Amino acid sequence: MKKTLWTISVSMLVLLLAACNSGTNNSSEDDIPKIIEVSLEVQETADVNEEVPFKATVIQGDEKVSDADEVVFEVWEEGEKDDSEMIDSVNNKDGTYEAKKAFDRDGLFTVQVHVTARGLHTMPKKSVTVGEGAKEEQAHEDHGHGDHEHGNHSEDFSMHFMKPDSIDRGKDTEFVVHLQDHDQPLEKARVRYEIWNDDISDKHEWVDASETKAGEYSGKHVFNETGVYSIKIHVQNDEGLHEHEEYELEVK
Repeated sequence: MKKTLWTISVSMLVLLLAACNSGTNNSSEDDIPKIIEVSLEVQETADVNEEVPFKATVIQGDEKVSDADEVVFEVWEEGEKDDSEMIDSVNNKDGTYEAKKAFDRDGLFTVQVHVTARGLHTMPKKSVTVGEGAKEEQAHEDHGHGDHEHGNHSEDFSMHFMKPDSIDRGKDTEFVVHLQDHDQPLEKARVRYEIWNDDISDKHEWVDASETKAGEYSGKHVFNETGVYSIKIHVQNDEGLHEHEEYELEVK
């Protein structure tokens, strides 16, 4: 009888120690993913038609990230965000990603890098003045136009829509957008996708997006007909931000 009790006691002690160790591992700080940091290098001035190099260094903790899922440089002239150009980067396999572009006219341009790596997203940006830069009166007109198009426009606001590679009729399509303000994820925003096709119907459908991660908003929609659709992403928050961007989608 004493032997049986001893065996039960030892077994319970072993189970208790195992449970304690398991709990300790689950709460380890090592399980919390470190943020992705991106250092963007773009020269401040350039001559017209001079090739301007772009370089992004991606780091997570003390590790240089050489396996980013996406690193794309977006470039636009001041006041012309809707006509931006996307430039794929070259992965140097050492945590750095590079591209280059020659600007064919004077102006003030923004270079923003969109980095998606290890389930995280960030998108810092910098400006480059080409030639004589933007003419004062033209810059003023563009700025006013931007205010009109985007409501309470903020130069520190950034939106990156992960446009689906393909969309099939009758199947769930997930839309994901990353939002950033002052180089930080924009959290607790109200995000809605407005979807329509004037050739099919005058009805506009609305999809409410949920914040799945800090600054990442996701929603799903099923397209019942093939065709070319428009999708407008609306973003608002309690601080008075009101932004929107429009894209085109092809459903097959």
